[in-house]
Amino acid sequence: MSLQAVAFYLMALVSVVSALLVVSAKNPVHSVLYLITVFFSAAGLFVLMGAEFLAMLLVVVYVGAVAVLFLFVVMMLDVDFVALRQGFARYLPIGGAIGVILLVEMVLVATAVAEHGAAAKYAAPLAAGEISNTEAIGRVLYTDYLYLFEAAGLVLLVAMIGALVLTLRHRPGVKRQNIAAQVGRTPAKGMEIVQIKDGAGIPE
Repeated sequence: MSLQAVAFYLMALVSVVSALLVVSAKNPVHSVLYLITVFFSAAGLFVLMGAEFLAMLLVVVYVGAVAVLFLFVVMMLDVDFVALRQGFARYLPIGGAIGVILLVEMVLVATAVAEHGAAAKYAAPLAAGEISNTEAIGRVLYTDYLYLFEAAGLVLLVAMIGALVLTLRHRPGVKRQNIAAQVGRTPAKGMEIVQIKDGAGIPE
């Protein structure tokens, strides 16, 4: 068995086990960490298939933005997960049906791959003047769909700002720094001359 085959089976096993742990872990923070492991393993599989751009996109977008954002929200927000789990039995039939559909799709994909093999195995080498798949995807994203690509980045930016706003809590009785008041402070406001009588002390 070649080294590439060993790497493929190892990352595939890590992906499957981590995906099972995502849905079976009781702690939501642990679920997000397992999800990040799935993304990294899937990126490694993309690299083995020759789709380097998709691997980079998976790591940068999903691991660097979505998963970290989700982890930040789960850790910072005071979410009552006990109340969320109360409706588990009610939605179990729908979740089971969706799981069966996904299982049938995965079996069909595995059967097709076993019969016809991976597309990269039979791909012809690049001729002179042709471009790689990474360059072709880059040309499409940054020419034809440039504004849509930028809009997707803007949506992620708004989501990150929204997470920060959700965690910002104003509690009564807590002193906070007022930068505008500090900058606008004048000597007249910063110092007060009080005439004190002998033995009277300073009034509060």
